[in-house]
Amino acid sequence: MTCTKNIVIIGSSRRCSMDERTRKSSGTTRQMQNKNTTQRTRSAQNGSNRKRRNGASRRRRKRNLAFKMSILVLIVIGIVGGAFLLKRYSPSKEKADLKKYYGIEQDNQVAVIIDNQILEAKAAMFDGKPYLEYSLVRDYLNDRFYWDSNENILLYTLPEGTIRADVGSNEYTLQKEKKSEDYTIIKTEGSTAYIALDFVQKYTNIEFKTYEDPQRVMIISDWGKIRTATVKKDTQVRYRGGVKSPYLTEVSKKDKVTVIENEGDWKKVRTEDGYIGYIKKNCLKNEKEETISREFEEQVYTNISKDYTINMAWHVVTNQSANEKVLQTIADTKGLTTISPTWFTIADTDGNINSLASSQYVNYAHQSNIEVWALVRDFDGGIGSYEESYEVLSHTSKRENLVNQLIAEALQTGIDGINVDFEKISAECGEHYIQFIRELSVKCRQNGLVLSVDNYVPKTYNAHYHIEEQGKVADYVIIMGYDEHYSGSYESGSVASLNFVKEGIEATLNAVPKEKVINAVPFFTRLWKEVPKTEEELAEEAGTEAAEYSVKVTSEALGMEAAEQAIADAGAQTTVDEATKQNYAQWEADGATYKIWLEDETALEEKLKLMKEYKLAGTAAWRLGFEKSSVWELILKYVN
Repeated sequence: MTCTKNIVIIGSSRRCSMDERTRKSSGTTRQMQNKNTTQRTRSAQNGSNRKRRNGASRRRRKRNLAFKMSILVLIVIGIVGGAFLLKRYSPSKEKADLKKYYGIEQDNQVAVIIDNQILEAKAAMFDGKPYLEYSLVRDYLNDRFYWDSNENILLYTLPEGTIRADVGSNEYTLQKEKKSEDYTIIKTEGSTAYIALDFVQKYTNIEFKTYEDPQRVMIISDWGKIRTATVKKDTQVRYRGGVKSPYLTEVSKKDKVTVIENEGDWKKVRTEDGYIGYIKKNCLKNEKEETISREFEEQVYTNISKDYTINMAWHVVTNQSANEKVLQTIADTKGLTTISPTWFTIADTDGNINSLASSQYVNYAHQSNIEVWALVRDFDGGIGSYEESYEVLSHTSKRENLVNQLIAEALQTGIDGINVDFEKISAECGEHYIQFIRELSVKCRQNGLVLSVDNYVPKTYNAHYHIEEQGKVADYVIIMGYDEHYSGSYESGSVASLNFVKEGIEATLNAVPKEKVINAVPFFTRLWKEVPKTEEELAEEAGTEAAEYSVKVTSEALGMEAAEQAIADAGAQTTVDEATKQNYAQWEADGATYKIWLEDETALEEKLKLMKEYKLAGTAAWRLGFEKSSVWELILKYVN
């Protein structure tokens, strides 16, 4: 039992061992299977992981590529945008064509800059010196220089006499005394006259300097207050206000420029060497007002000035017999200080004169303490057209003849002054006319004669009479404060309304000192006749100024008493016209309308009040014989 038991146990043990081996074997197999499974799983997982890793890697590469491409695109956009902005906003490096800028078209041309203006007219260089065209000198620097193209003479009138220089010479004369310069004073090229700028400077308050590349001359003539600024940093002066505008020149830090005006973020400036252009505001500093000046002694024309209020009247003298009535004429006046007989007319285009001067007339006037300022005119005897006046005055020799004859007559008869009444002066004749006044003023001054000059009420269309220059060289400037409406007017109206007279006085005082201004009043008025125009008359006038008026007007000049008598004869009544400050009457007769604005005591007193208000030198009247005797008491009230 025991053995069996042992066997059984052994057998069990073997079985156990076998079972164990089997179990081990199975375990091993399962382990191997598990291992293989695990390996396969791992392998599968590894493969899956590799696939995932590869996919992720590819995605990363794509993302990186996309990112890099985005960066590249942004860089390209930045470069392109930067280039665009750089091109758009960076300053241009283009330099302007300076010859074109200054308008230089020929080698010998010299650009001219006067103060803050580049002129179209050009200078020229002769022997290393700048010469300016005569017209440029006259219009911009000094209009007392006078070029006689007919006789090839340059003149400059000083208070003591007239300088004369011939073409191509370095010599000139003043009061028969010869003087000279170390350069030719005046040259001509064809019909153009050039004056040496050095000679201009002798008699003109200017400074100038010349520059090269291109040739130009910078002239300063406007003295007084200017605005200046200092350049903050090196920069450019540009043709226009904008960084893309071509630049004219470069300026350096601390350079000074003259500021002309502001234009947004830019300032228009002028450099010291004559460039006018634009600088950005932030490139300038220390902008301020300065006063510039130059030592220069202006020529002063001395004048005769009366120490009393002048009460003058013109006396129409048409023949010697009229001179004999001077005592009666004077006896009818009160307070008259000056009488102006119409004695002299220009006989021909050579400057000869017709004279009705009378020493006896002068003696009678002087016995009554009345001065005689004899009148000379360019109409009503001898010449009488714009062309003839031009012919006389545009030749130096003819002007001299005229002046010398007037002075000779004045000295021979003992008159006290000359009164000039030239009414046939065209715009083209203006410079010749004022030269005549200058030359006559010198001769009058040398001989103690009063020079007075008659003028229309100043308007733009008669500016060529040069009233401002008259106010410097003549003793008195007389305003003919009448003919607001005259014989040739297309419509009826006042001869001298109060506003017309007032505006004339104020316009004159803008150019002439009050102590030299005499306001002339009318002793006459006009009786106007108005008749409606016919269809035929309107058709004939079509396209003309006259066609703008539906009535035809004619008039006649009447003295004070005759005008009042015309109203009385018509049975009309006067009313006060507030617009003109005159008595006015109107009536119908013979199919026409008659109108009259009276020049009577009422109108005269309003004009005399203006003389007092503006403190003028006096009054004058056209003409003796047209007044009522009562006006002299009125005038006396205002001139005393």
